[in-house]
Amino acid sequence: MLNPLLDFSGLPRFADIRPEHVAPAIEQLLAEARAARERSNAAPPVWEQFVAPLENANERLGRAWGQVAHLHAVLDSPPLRAAYNAALPRVTQYWTELGQDTLRFEKYKALAASAEYARLSPARRKIVDDALRDFRLGGAELPAALKPRYAAIQDELAALAARFSENLLDATNAFGIVVDEARISGIPADVLAAAREAADKDGRQGWKFTLHMPSYLPVMQYAEDRGLREALYGANSTRASELGRPDWDNTPLIARTLGLRREDAQLLGYPSYAEVSLVPKMARTPAQVLEFLRDLAARARPYAERDLEELKKYSEEQLKIENLEAWDIPFASEKLRARRYAFSDQEVKQYFPEAQVLQGMFGVARQLYQIAISQAQAQAWHEDVRFFEIRGAAGERIGQFYLDLYARESKQGGAWMDGAISRRRLESGFQTPVAYLNCNFSRPVGGKPALFTHDEVITLFHEFGHGLHHLLTRAEELGVSGISGVEWDAVELPSQFMENFCWEWNVLTRMTRHVDSGAPLPRALYDKMLAAKNFQSGLDMLRQIEFALFDMRLHAEFDPSAGRSALELLDEVRREVALIVPPSWTRFPNSFAHIFAGGYAAGYYSYKWAEVLSADAFSAFEELRGADGGVLDAATGARFRDEILAVGGSRPAAESFRAFRGREPRVDALLRHSGMIPA
Repeated sequence: MLNPLLDFSGLPRFADIRPEHVAPAIEQLLAEARAARERSNAAPPVWEQFVAPLENANERLGRAWGQVAHLHAVLDSPPLRAAYNAALPRVTQYWTELGQDTLRFEKYKALAASAEYARLSPARRKIVDDALRDFRLGGAELPAALKPRYAAIQDELAALAARFSENLLDATNAFGIVVDEARISGIPADVLAAAREAADKDGRQGWKFTLHMPSYLPVMQYAEDRGLREALYGANSTRASELGRPDWDNTPLIARTLGLRREDAQLLGYPSYAEVSLVPKMARTPAQVLEFLRDLAARARPYAERDLEELKKYSEEQLKIENLEAWDIPFASEKLRARRYAFSDQEVKQYFPEAQVLQGMFGVARQLYQIAISQAQAQAWHEDVRFFEIRGAAGERIGQFYLDLYARESKQGGAWMDGAISRRRLESGFQTPVAYLNCNFSRPVGGKPALFTHDEVITLFHEFGHGLHHLLTRAEELGVSGISGVEWDAVELPSQFMENFCWEWNVLTRMTRHVDSGAPLPRALYDKMLAAKNFQSGLDMLRQIEFALFDMRLHAEFDPSAGRSALELLDEVRREVALIVPPSWTRFPNSFAHIFAGGYAAGYYSYKWAEVLSADAFSAFEELRGADGGVLDAATGARFRDEILAVGGSRPAAESFRAFRGREPRVDALLRHSGMIPA
């Protein structure tokens, strides 16, 4: 088989995939999917003849396109970008056609009303129910005259999302500042080593700093040179805006996207895109979400006010910064934390070399879920990527995943998990699920291993939690396997749940080792970290609520045709909840990829919503804390796996939570973990 994108016999053949493979493979798979759709539409409305054949064809298309989309995100290049963008409209068109297939919709309704439906497994019944919902959201009930317009909207929205992401990546990569020794005071040695390598690579003398997070964040936290911090802050907060290159400006894309989403909703009979977005989620209405966010904001505000007052006082008295600017806040905050708790992120970082962190993280999964994780071999897209497999107690292979940890110019920012292959039952047995775990951490420099900040360790655990959700499923049907079929505002439950273990002494003692001495994390340093855990937690919570309120109001109330900009709405939201307001020239929406190039439109609230669930779920382990202070209770871990991870999307998330916790979720654990009610 010459085209690697058409080879489904095993793992993706990343070493063989070329941009020229994309068009012929996708065209062939689209043709096969359309043929399968015609055949299944002619069959009687029973699962084996109607649902299963097209599901098989769609999976092949999804797996091949998933490989292309993944490479576009992690190894972007002009030829690959061109191939991706050329195929994107064709793929979008197919899924839109499928969602508007009236004959297929009618057959699903017939299946749901038949005696056959009652004989289906609960997982298959949920897939049928979800399909009916998705047909309605996909425009199947629209009059024939309106369907072409709906399809055109989907095509353009997909293209806008891709362009938004590409503009942001290009604008991020374009900035670099090279400085001499006079301007590097305070910046950690490992960050300077990476900056020196970056300058050398460009044939320049000095140290080069960029907007990639492993470079940007340490400068903002530690650089004594206020002008350097201001330069990086200004470049970062105006990325992909009218203040930079015109062809990278996301401003018109934002307006167009919002307008099309509003039109999409109105075509479907909804007053706003937020209403459409919430149909497949746990939250029922925008009003419910707004009430939830505003309640959290009210609880957090007194703590945030205290945080800010302390920071201002410290900055004036100790740092002699009378007017605290946006580019001063990370620097002043780190100084205050170091002074108050007598440690710094850089001190802690020396205890988290990559190999020890991975060993400790895999150990947590082993104790909770009785699984073993070991490195294995597979073709990868970059030399930095590693591959692992998960085996069960009897030695059976359960899942596999790729781990791509380091930042690079060809890779989009942030951290994320995506599925490569989903678990399903085949005639030959079960298809092994495969996941991608992606981060943007600092790579090894100066002959030393990569060192992670504690925040980066938390990020890694977060994505690993998503990965376990995908890989430890026991679902046998694609539509509810792993995270498929899980409500979007519950998807973050397993990921945020895993973050809690990063604060446990019995976990940290096994996942820390000083890069030079080999000593584990000292208890005294851990106690300081724990004392500082909720440092500025009020400000942090208000910041996340600000983003979530902006997103929900943008999609629930905002009309771009009324002459008002998204920035103006953001200003209004900040007046309501924010205590720290950045300069008027910042352009946060232009880099808000979660809602304009990701899946979080009218869904950013999900992080806080799911944090309530995850904190409450973790409290089940805290309630059983052993005599040694540990929380790695295998019996509770088995219940979490059985009731949350294993079921995937085969039942509503609320039912899964109640099955694990024995009751409805409560907000108390989140507030306690955030230091907002007594422990």
